[in-house]
Amino acid sequence: MKRNIVIATVAAIALVGGGTASALAVTGDDDSSAAAKKSSVQLKDADRGDDRGDDRDDSEDRNDAKENTAEVKAAKVTAADAIKAALADKSGTAVSAELDDEDNGGLVWDVDLLKGDTWHSVQVDPGTGKVLGSHTEKDDDGDAGRVAAALKGASVNAEDAAKAAAGKGTVTSVDLDDDGTAKAWEAETSGAKGAESDWKVDLQSGTVTADHSDSHDDDSDDNDSDD
Repeated sequence: MKRNIVIATVAAIALVGGGTASALAVTGDDDSSAAAKKSSVQLKDADRGDDRGDDRDDSEDRNDAKENTAEVKAAKVTAADAIKAALADKSGTAVSAELDDEDNGGLVWDVDLLKGDTWHSVQVDPGTGKVLGSHTEKDDDGDAGRVAAALKGASVNAEDAAKAAAGKGTVTSVDLDDDGTAKAWEAETSGAKGAESDWKVDLQSGTVTADHSDSHDDDSDDNDSDD
């Protein structure tokens, strides 16, 4: 349930006929480019997948694998260590961590923490483990309640889940799956050649199992498209 911090901006709208302007608050996904500019890890264009001019699936897969390999190689700080660094900066419960490649080439760990009804999005340098910045948002959509219910009585936290999944490859994201009844941590790993794999980490035992839900969804989408 990876959250994007919402930032309010103000746009002046001229009223037709009135000749005056009013201010409207608009929202959008958080732009952490400011933190990415300070990141010690800057990916070169040659390291980033580029499928322009070629829409073939195999080409896209190769580009994705190339980008994943470059990111994993560049990141010296693990998901577990990034979560630990974020919690040292802000108190709360870690809910997700993602290795994020910004448009400007900067690489950051984006860690979401929850304390009460307040969310903190903390950016951690994947090269040094230093906190680059953070944003705060009040919970307005009930996510905090769902997270609290999902984690009630859990023995395995996000850092534990990241460490457990690390046995399957380099963890590039860990996130709380609070949908349905089979609540668990979801982790994504990247292999030596950039191949991605999805895993479920049990909230109680920490047992890691393959997550085939995405492939099932893809199969369903393919079947629908054939109709």
